[in-house]
Amino acid sequence: MRSPLFRLIGQRIAIGIILLWAVSGLIFTGTQILPGDVAQAILGQQATKDSLAAVRIELGLNKPAIVRYGEWLEGAVQGDFGRSYVNQDDIATAIGHRLGNTLFLAFWAAVISVPLALLLGMLSVLYRDTLLDRILSIVTLSTVSLPEFFSGYLLIYIFGVQLRWFPASALIYNGMGIWDRLYAIALPCATLVLVIVGYMMRMTRAAILNVMSSAYVETAELKGLSKFRIIWRHALPNAVAPIIQVIALNLAYLVVGVVVVEVIFVYPGMGQYMVDSVAKRDVPVVQACGLIFAAVYIVLNLVADVAAILANPRLRHPR
Repeated sequence: MRSPLFRLIGQRIAIGIILLWAVSGLIFTGTQILPGDVAQAILGQQATKDSLAAVRIELGLNKPAIVRYGEWLEGAVQGDFGRSYVNQDDIATAIGHRLGNTLFLAFWAAVISVPLALLLGMLSVLYRDTLLDRILSIVTLSTVSLPEFFSGYLLIYIFGVQLRWFPASALIYNGMGIWDRLYAIALPCATLVLVIVGYMMRMTRAAILNVMSSAYVETAELKGLSKFRIIWRHALPNAVAPIIQVIALNLAYLVVGVVVVEVIFVYPGMGQYMVDSVAKRDVPVVQACGLIFAAVYIVLNLVADVAAILANPRLRHPR
């Protein structure tokens, strides 16, 4: 009985590895076909041909692209992303610090948005077609319709400039206390919550409403159970599979799609690091950031897929 489940999970993991390998090829190819010359960008327009050639040899740019891709992929598998072209810093060390900051921001956004979305989704079902349901629908549609940069700048203007409740920039540093960190990330965290809570709330509402039309829910209603008890004890557990998937996708967005929010709030995370590296044409850093973002997205989708299989017996026994 357990063998088909393990086989399905193994297939999903194998697909994830193949997909990540394909993405690594796309990332490497994309960074290689960018216009401009890395050696020229490092030495400037006044560099001589000899000095440019020396830099290309030093960076290994004189080797064939397939050789450089193999060396880069081998190092990435071992956690070695090389050194930055700009400052010669170890990329893995720099990314470790930046990734920690991004995960810190994403964690607190998830802690707030996931229970809030579930609560709002249940309330929307509980008070379906009432004024509260319509207000929730309008508000969530408005928040998901606004792009991140607009929500971010709006929050900065209201709470950072006019009311002065929170700092406009989310600067954090080593040794900073947890409460000071939470205070600093209040506005970027609120921006991320506004972006994703609407999606999760509406998906929760749709999944629960789909289950509410089932026969066992009608039986529970005939027994005289309260509507809240029916939703909490019967509908929500059976709607958990699609809810887990949409939550996982939005958590992936929190890590991968946080680039715009980090740039707006000057937050020292992965997104800000990658944008700065693109501007400086620091190719190894861009490749490393792109690969890590892809890995996070694929892993979270894999987790969502496996969780959906475990939560839904029909997916474990496809016909």
